[in-house]
Amino acid sequence: MKSVPVRLAGRDYEVAVGPGLLETAGERIAPLLKRPRLPIVADATVAALHGPRLLTGLERADVQGLLITVPPGEASKSFAELERVLDRLLELRLDRGDAVAAFGGGVIGDLAGLAAALHKRGSPFVQIPTTLLAQVDSAVGGKTAIDTRRGKNLIGAFHQPRLVLADTDVLATLPLRELRAGLAEVVKAALIEDPDFFDWLEVRAGAVLALDPAAVAHAVVRAVEIKAAIVAEDEHETTGRRALLNLGHTFAHAFEAEAGYDSAALLHGEAVALGCALAYRFAVGGGLCPPADAARAETLLARCGLPTSLSDLSQTFAADRLLDRMADDKKAEGGALTLILPRRIGEAFTRRDVDRATLRDFLISEGAQP
Repeated sequence: MKSVPVRLAGRDYEVAVGPGLLETAGERIAPLLKRPRLPIVADATVAALHGPRLLTGLERADVQGLLITVPPGEASKSFAELERVLDRLLELRLDRGDAVAAFGGGVIGDLAGLAAALHKRGSPFVQIPTTLLAQVDSAVGGKTAIDTRRGKNLIGAFHQPRLVLADTDVLATLPLRELRAGLAEVVKAALIEDPDFFDWLEVRAGAVLALDPAAVAHAVVRAVEIKAAIVAEDEHETTGRRALLNLGHTFAHAFEAEAGYDSAALLHGEAVALGCALAYRFAVGGGLCPPADAARAETLLARCGLPTSLSDLSQTFAADRLLDRMADDKKAEGGALTLILPRRIGEAFTRRDVDRATLRDFLISEGAQP
């Protein structure tokens, strides 16, 4: 087991990474609990696959686990599901100091985290991420949210977990497509901050997808280290540093919204991979990034089995609808389009004055409908 600290001015917490963490969950979580009971908001599929291991691990420390299952998929990040989870938490008569656990992928972490933030104006929570994407990205940093018809993650709160348990054993039950989607966020971390890590991924990405234990451990730990360091510098995105973690996401969120948040059609990590490739090509077109770096980024993403062009998707997109979605992005200010763009592999920056007409021409050149 390896531990990565997230340092936040007196609110430090640990991201534990390694095999067998579900079996020891009770002894790790018990010190954080006011009472020996833990409501667990869980993806229904995850609960069936791994719930018994988690509940047994809690019982070993005399902690009672109380499962609250949620249907799998992005559609569960909704007002309706948030209300249902909150109603169940209230039904359990939790005190404000009682903790809540999130047990699943990014959808569950976002939903359960927001429910914890709202429950009695803030209850502590624990992240137990079960997808590669959640372990390397969404479970760390305290962003919680639900989606609306107007866009992704537009209703949310910053609410940091007290502990993150990333059990790498659970990744063995993930479909290959989900592993690839998670690897997109690992590649993104390297693209924004660590060219040496990108070099490593060019050699070892296949080993990560094959679930080689050493490769998985290094990929998860390094991606978490990158995110933890950036979050520690800019917890609430007040300086702009944290926004760099959204490389590719302005494009990605627009594609997801247009796809109706249908994970069967487009997973978040797939959208991020496509968004990163587009960000690199847009930056090259503006003379902001070397073409060779864009080619390397696109090649690695494609080798990971991820989409890098609109033609890789089955759906067609209208340029103007994508632009409208991008204008609703959380990073947009004063109606101006904002993109996180690369300078090179390992360095990114925020551009807040992106011209809509230029971006429209770019999307059309990439295959979007006029």
